[in-house]
Amino acid sequence: MRLIFVADGRSPTARNWIQYWIARGDEVHLASTFPCDPIPHLAGLYAVSAAFSGRGPSTSPAPRVRDARLIKLRQTIRHWLGPLTLPRDATRLREIVERVQPDLVHALRVPYEGMLAANANLRVPLLVSIWGNDFTLHAPSTPLMRIHTRRTMRAASALHADCERDIRLARAWGLAASKPTLVTPGNGGIHTDIFFPPARPVDEPVIFNPRGFRVYVRNDTFFQSIPLVLKEMPHAKFVCASMEGQAEALNWVNKLGIEKSVELLGPRPHAEMADVYRRAMILVSPSTHDGTPNTLLEGLACGCFPIAGDLDSIREWITDGENGLLIDSGSPTALATAILQAIKDKDLRAKAAGLNQAIIAERAGYARNMAKAEEFYQEIITQYAIRDT
Repeated sequence: MRLIFVADGRSPTARNWIQYWIARGDEVHLASTFPCDPIPHLAGLYAVSAAFSGRGPSTSPAPRVRDARLIKLRQTIRHWLGPLTLPRDATRLREIVERVQPDLVHALRVPYEGMLAANANLRVPLLVSIWGNDFTLHAPSTPLMRIHTRRTMRAASALHADCERDIRLARAWGLAASKPTLVTPGNGGIHTDIFFPPARPVDEPVIFNPRGFRVYVRNDTFFQSIPLVLKEMPHAKFVCASMEGQAEALNWVNKLGIEKSVELLGPRPHAEMADVYRRAMILVSPSTHDGTPNTLLEGLACGCFPIAGDLDSIREWITDGENGLLIDSGSPTALATAILQAIKDKDLRAKAAGLNQAIIAERAGYARNMAKAEEFYQEIITQYAIRDT
């Protein structure tokens, strides 16, 4: 196949997905909405802008910011003003597609890659992937975001999502019932040769927050829960991904006097994160909007006991009290109580580890899910060809 991906080319999730098709031998082109390092053996790498993108660093988009208020401000500006740029930005994408003549264009995210493709009025099949909070956080944020989300659902030939909830929401946002859908992890799935459990279960109370700073992750809840845990478990250790040098994290640590119990990590290569997961007894994800976080699946694969926000999408993977615990993400007390319960209940952790290994093997393996994606791509291309004849 000849494929064009419209994506943030810095994203490990996008790159993991794209590399599969390159390795398969397809002719793969990337229209990246941010400057990015080349992916080996790409047939073409093109810069496109979408809603003021294109000004970030070429490395991973892990946020290196001063505080959460700045993240929220930037997001708000893009929600209100970004859609106004899409018709102009779409001209560049349309030129690329007309020159390459792909069999399929795949936009990896609705805002703003899917919106960009929808505005380009492409004459080839368009597959759109939903990422986590595209519908629950971004779509309803402003009148223009609602308009462009609906336009994207109408323009899409098919939809890929990482949870069944987003398929239902897509229909409500205008995706026709006749259009095919696929549910697989957003990055294609878990490489179980990299993400696997430690040789022995972790006995030390190490709690890992892999989410970094995002608008929809309640890190205020996370940090405020730490002193509550330390009152009963003074030797507990809290490890935080992508928070080294972050002002907000440092402020919380200093304000709460928990310096000795918290380790703030800098950005690391994706594969190296497996060793961090294997150090941890517990993974926490206090989010208010999510699909299926890749970090959640990676943690399950590495044997971490999951504690996550009680969301519809998370319930597709976690049954409260069976293979994890679900909490009110706004309550430090609820999070601390769940952490203490997991530390104290070795049998619960052992039961969850077994259940989660089975879940990963059955539903989240990379090879199995990408084989489904191959069939899905062919289905979309075939249906579009039939419709056009």
